[in-house]
Amino acid sequence: MKLRKEEIQRKVLHLIFGVVIPAGIFYIPLYAESAEWLSGTVNPSYIPSLILAFFTLLFIAGELMRFRVPFAKKLADALFGSMMRPDEAKKFSGATYICMSSLICSLLFVKSPHVAAMVLWLFIWGDAAAALVGISIGKIKIGDKSLEGSIACFACCLVLLLAVFPLVPGLLSSWSGRIPVSLSLITALAITLMELFPLKIAKLEINDNLTVPVIAGFLMIWLKPLLG
Repeated sequence: MKLRKEEIQRKVLHLIFGVVIPAGIFYIPLYAESAEWLSGTVNPSYIPSLILAFFTLLFIAGELMRFRVPFAKKLADALFGSMMRPDEAKKFSGATYICMSSLICSLLFVKSPHVAAMVLWLFIWGDAAAALVGISIGKIKIGDKSLEGSIACFACCLVLLLAVFPLVPGLLSSWSGRIPVSLSLITALAITLMELFPLKIAKLEINDNLTVPVIAGFLMIWLKPLLG
């Protein structure tokens, strides 16, 4: 199947989110701790959550207006319509779910912001790799996805875990500057499988933007002491 320009634009937008938001979750508290003008006003660890809560509410309000206000729908279609998938006509867009997921991760892993940043980077970039490869060259179908896309997701996650994250300043300082190979393999495989087979409760499929980073984050935190 030919990879559409709109799908590339969509994934580029997601990747921009996937760089800026996780970096903010990790680095903003570090900056805030050294900023005298913020001293005593708010716990620096919660500043990313406050920022993300504002933007999440803004995105949700915009989505609800898109569903209910004709002018807002026309404006959204004009600006982003070409990048939106058919099932997003009456559902939240992927960008809104990414913002919601980032807020959840920033709160759940407030004491481990490096984990929040890593799982968001892993999922957003791994999902983009799976989609772009699967759509462009995927031939072996697994449901509505492809084996080639899943391999791309797994490879992307491994490269990030083993080659990129150790080079990000300060990211792994609390983990002695490295991620065990065994933990990297388990995390990459878990994210790949969850991306391939979305979580369902009864017959309700939960958006993987909300589930994958959270489950992967707890998995990394639980397994790190065991695997070194």
